[in-house]
Amino acid sequence: MRRLLFTITFTLATASVFAGGAASNGQYRNLFKEYLGKSDAEITARLDGAWRQLFAGDPNSESLFYPVPGGMAYVPDINNHDVRSEGLSYGMMIAVQMDRREHFDAIWKFAKHYMQHEGGPLGGYFAWHTAYDGRRLSAGPAPDGEEWFVMALFFASHRWQQGRASPPDEPMFDYAAQAQELLRVMIHKHEEPGRGRITSMFDPVEKQIVFTPHPPGNAFTDPSYHLPAFTELWARWAADPADRAFLADVTRISRVHFRKAAHPKTGLMPDYANFDGTPRKTPWGNHDDFRYDAWRTLGNPALDWSWWRADPWQVEQSNRVLKFLASHGDRIPDRFKLDGTPVSEDYNIEGLMAMAAVAALAADREIGQPWVQRLWNMPMPTGRHRYYDGLLTMLALLQVSGHYRIHGPVHP
Repeated sequence: MRRLLFTITFTLATASVFAGGAASNGQYRNLFKEYLGKSDAEITARLDGAWRQLFAGDPNSESLFYPVPGGMAYVPDINNHDVRSEGLSYGMMIAVQMDRREHFDAIWKFAKHYMQHEGGPLGGYFAWHTAYDGRRLSAGPAPDGEEWFVMALFFASHRWQQGRASPPDEPMFDYAAQAQELLRVMIHKHEEPGRGRITSMFDPVEKQIVFTPHPPGNAFTDPSYHLPAFTELWARWAADPADRAFLADVTRISRVHFRKAAHPKTGLMPDYANFDGTPRKTPWGNHDDFRYDAWRTLGNPALDWSWWRADPWQVEQSNRVLKFLASHGDRIPDRFKLDGTPVSEDYNIEGLMAMAAVAALAADREIGQPWVQRLWNMPMPTGRHRYYDGLLTMLALLQVSGHYRIHGPVHP
């Protein structure tokens, strides 16, 4: 009986502490401690070990951080032999959360030097991928890279530059100014003269992030690009009051979009979706299915719930999608039709398993805890597929441990 009373008391106390979400109470849930009973020392060792592998490990099989001349470094997609704005922005976010400014600056300098367009119709945007030597392989941008750049830069400004008497000597390291300028371009590109067919990254009418800011990708969206946990902050921090109002609408619509895009039985979302949430068919690939991009749709609603507690449906959604994945037992395919039909013979892939663990931040304990345990037991990815899987695993370790935090401005 005492054990039962203790369990009930602990559960009620925990629910009370986290009732308002981390953005309002500053309490970030640590599911490794809460569910698995891991100590602070064990969790710190796990995070530090994962960091060392990704940023200082064997360059042939472990590391994703490669310094180059000029004080720069890139984060490569080993399997595809290129460098992506996605990976650089994830690397910067990991660095700011781990308080590693030197690594942050080296990655940002590579992105600014080799990827960002200085002028022309694409001015302000970043080419989505380059060769290891910085040579651009495509001029077009991928908006998820820009989204994560903006968020990482805001956090870096607040964590490392709060209260500085003067701006940095190099404008690229004035993180707040860089974040504001990039966010402005993402919202207002469609107003620029001479932009040709290049558009804003947020559709001005639909108020949703687009797949690409040029045809045909500007006519639809990618559910994994919807980041209401981030845009809720931008709706407070953007310099222009009109942009703040616009971003508040973007945040609200993203939460609605998750509801529309998720299959009612499986909870799976597609890689690409129309603005109304229906799956988007394209001539390339089967992106109306749940595929690699869509793995992130497990984590994004749960992180939003963890920080903001704005939409209780996100609890239902996390329970639904985790129960669906669990129904496959010990062999969980990594790709599905939205109705749950497997379309892959690859099983238990680390990136998907990591995002499932993040979904536990919103799921009921009995549903989420096995995924937290799986993440704890899962080694960091190595080899040629370590890029996407490794970065998602590192992000999941930070999020599930409560070390992925909002670094906001400090007001006197």
